[in-house]
Amino acid sequence: QVQLVESGGGLVQAGGSLRLSCAVSGRTLSRCSMGWFRQAPGKEREFVAVIRWGGATYYADYVKGRFAISRDNAKNTVYLQMTSLKPEDTAVYYCAADVDLSGSDYSAAGVYDYWGQGTQVTVSS
Repeated sequence: QVQLVESGGGLVQAGGSLRLSCAVSGRTLSRCSMGWFRQAPGKEREFVAVIRWGGATYYADYVKGRFAISRDNAKNTVYLQMTSLKPEDTAVYYCAADVDLSGSDYSAAGVYDYWGQGTQVTVSS
């Protein structure tokens, strides 16, 4: 059974930084594509970033240049470093694992097989 546990969320002022972590168990990280999504109140879940099994990274336009996704295979953990945070970044952030690597659209939530419980990020103005 694959389990994902996020941590690192919290309250931060605009312009600040946070680093989210996603600890993965039950699957070797190097054999997964790992994504971060977020969902704000009243809005649909949206793609933030992905690190593919081969190491390539992709970002949504609204976080490009401010967020960075990385992984530590030894710790089986994925990170999302968020800088220059804006109030519109406020959301619950979820990590997700694509373990069968069957989907080509890495920005689509339906591609991912497992999800964490989410961690709240609140950015005050």
